[in-house]
Amino acid sequence: MGESRIRRMFDAVREQKRPGLIVFVTAGFPDMEATMELVPALVEAGADAVELGVPFSDPLAEGPVIQESSFRALQNGTSLEDCLKATEALRAKVPDTPLILMGYYNPIYTYGLVPFAERCQQAGVDGLIAVDLPGFEAAPLISECRSRDISVIPLLAPTSTDESIKDACTGASGFVYCISVTGVTGAREQVSGRSFELLDRVKTHTDLPLAVGFGISNRAHVEEVGNTGEAAVVGSALIRVMLESPREELVERASRFVAELAGISLPT
Repeated sequence: MGESRIRRMFDAVREQKRPGLIVFVTAGFPDMEATMELVPALVEAGADAVELGVPFSDPLAEGPVIQESSFRALQNGTSLEDCLKATEALRAKVPDTPLILMGYYNPIYTYGLVPFAERCQQAGVDGLIAVDLPGFEAAPLISECRSRDISVIPLLAPTSTDESIKDACTGASGFVYCISVTGVTGAREQVSGRSFELLDRVKTHTDLPLAVGFGISNRAHVEEVGNTGEAAVVGSALIRVMLESPREELVERASRFVAELAGISLPT
């Protein structure tokens, strides 16, 4: 079902002639109860897929906003198993929405590739993004996930060589995540032109949908990405809204922000 949900999502946004919207939330931030409330609300507000960030002690690709959310989630004791349990519970609430775990390879490797892939299948995980796992080292994880219908989604940057793009796309499924900048996550004033150059390069190696992330922070950015790619990924801008929201208003404020990104008007 995993790849099928992702495929159906991209088929739907193509049919509707609009860019897809993928949102990132750190699991366990500000607490796991918030994550369980937030994900269905964001889907209702217009998110087409949700990346659940697995908090990690050394999130090397993250800017200060997502680092802060990861730190707070770890202070709450959030583990990889907690993230899998959350996904399993959320699957019943958003049965048709792709749920993607995004994190770092060390917790996956420590868990064990076979038990991890089995647990992901049981939990209803649709895809995995291991930020620090290069394509040429991803074959063992891909092998365990492919037979369980779980997409392993590569992360490519403007600095990726043509060889590394080819390697990453060879084992990829679901979609390809293209980073818009050379640097860490964080909301920016405009989408880097280098992201569109990267999309053109990646398209020569795969027919998979392409999503653009790192720096997307408003509806104009989402629409701009949609001119060349199939989806925009928004993380830091959403986490910032959450950081600045009182707990009792967090779900409402985050939902309204996602609705703005999706170009949807929520009732007042």
